[in-house]
Amino acid sequence: MEIRTAARILWGFHCVYDDLQRSDVIIGLGSYDMRVATRCAELFHAGLSERIIFSGASGNWTSALYQVTEAEAFKDQAIKDGVPEDAIMLERCATHIGENISFSAKLVPTARRVIIVTKPQTQLRCKATVLRQWPCVTALITAPATSFDAQPLPHHDERALFCEMVGDVARMKSYAERGFQVPIEIPDAVQSAFDRLVNAGFTDHLPT
Repeated sequence: MEIRTAARILWGFHCVYDDLQRSDVIIGLGSYDMRVATRCAELFHAGLSERIIFSGASGNWTSALYQVTEAEAFKDQAIKDGVPEDAIMLERCATHIGENISFSAKLVPTARRVIIVTKPQTQLRCKATVLRQWPCVTALITAPATSFDAQPLPHHDERALFCEMVGDVARMKSYAERGFQVPIEIPDAVQSAFDRLVNAGFTDHLPT
């Protein structure tokens, strides 16, 4: 199996893109990918919610990228994209997806339906996490409609993307066992693609 073929299989596994409905809040998960903030702004302007939460402290991929927390950097971008500042709430402490979800839930305890916006290749892990961490809401998971070929960025290149997807497949089993997310079945084709990329050395993001 070719490397890029294997990576495309993982990409298809990770991408979810739920159908969206008007919701109590849009939650943007902080990361190195500012396109997530812009997507949140697009959904706000489309009338899908009147509130946005941006969640995220600083992580391994963003501590040198932003001068502020991920949440604050995303807020600044959303304001540039026309979202009023008073429509935005910030959660500045989360350092991983579980905390993004659980900490954001505390800001909107009466929410019943939420839209969660993340990177395309993080959607499935996000869905599995919210089902465990915030089961009382209907969570609609989405992302920027970025293609596989367009997803790499200057500061997070193709190799980093492949390593990220490999690491998140590995986390599906271990995180479910630790109670962080619901179990996700790994199809044989995905397992084969995962094994191919691991054997090729795309292991930088594997859990320790």
